[in-house]
Amino acid sequence: MPRAVIVVLSLVLVAALPASVHAQEPEKVIRPGVTVAGLDVGGQTLTQAAGTIERAYLHQLVKRNVSVRVGGQAHRLRMGALGFVFDPAKSARRAYIAGNTTPAGPLDVAVWTSFNRSRLTAFAARVDRAARVLARDATVRITLSRIYKRRGRSGRELDEKALRAAIAATVADPAASRVLRPKRRLVKPRVAMRDLARTYGTVITIDKSSFRLRLFKRLRFSKSYGVAVGMPDYPTPEGRFSIANKAVDPPWSAPNKPWAGAYANETVPGGSFENPLKARWMGIAGGVGIHGTGSPWSIGTMASHGCIRMTVPDVIDLYPRVPLGTPVLIR
Repeated sequence: MPRAVIVVLSLVLVAALPASVHAQEPEKVIRPGVTVAGLDVGGQTLTQAAGTIERAYLHQLVKRNVSVRVGGQAHRLRMGALGFVFDPAKSARRAYIAGNTTPAGPLDVAVWTSFNRSRLTAFAARVDRAARVLARDATVRITLSRIYKRRGRSGRELDEKALRAAIAATVADPAASRVLRPKRRLVKPRVAMRDLARTYGTVITIDKSSFRLRLFKRLRFSKSYGVAVGMPDYPTPEGRFSIANKAVDPPWSAPNKPWAGAYANETVPGGSFENPLKARWMGIAGGVGIHGTGSPWSIGTMASHGCIRMTVPDVIDLYPRVPLGTPVLIR
């Protein structure tokens, strides 16, 4: 082929090539003064900056796990389990865009990272559960002769939301320590000992076997009285009750029972000689109550039809000491 023809063909081929081959667009350059997490990438192309960022931060961000130490335990969070992603190229592009949209001068941007938020939430919840110490309310155990007290105890718990925020900030910062030591906040018990002293300001216990009524004030033994209790055929009920009503010289509404005799279905006025409820009445439940008796010799025996009898002086002494709602334990 003649030389002239070859030259003409070459010129035709060159003319047919895309314009990008003739003049390839230069790669974008990050403006001076821009840093990524403190790392200077100003004046570098996007490719150069991506390499600089990867070499500087790959180990710090991807290879190091997070350790949360609280309550004497260490909880490890692996970056793989978190679904953590570090992208140097996107970090470089972020630096380029930020540099082009802000005035000249120093500018620092964050490294581009992402992670699975639900996995972080689940991890923080596990740490919170493991570190939590439940508060314990103060309690009492009432027996016939004594009230046992157990003091409350303060608890500890994490601020789970703050923990999630701290982990999120840590994994995105190549300079941050990967060891977190969050503080637990104090959780006070809902019921303290002083609350129990108010709630159980007065307690009565009735020991059927020893015929004793004991009075407790502010969780401490105060006084003991002799009583009579129900006969075997009409036993005094057992269990936890409370003082439901009170009366001075109460009337007696006799039940329709054979033992009521001529008084059945009748009401005997209070203070009457025929009224067996002498002086004072402290009702408990089901028509059973604490009252004075005209038969003081019955104290210390099973003599009543279910009620708790006291001598008149004793029931008058007890009455003002016992407010409505007072807990009563009978056994």
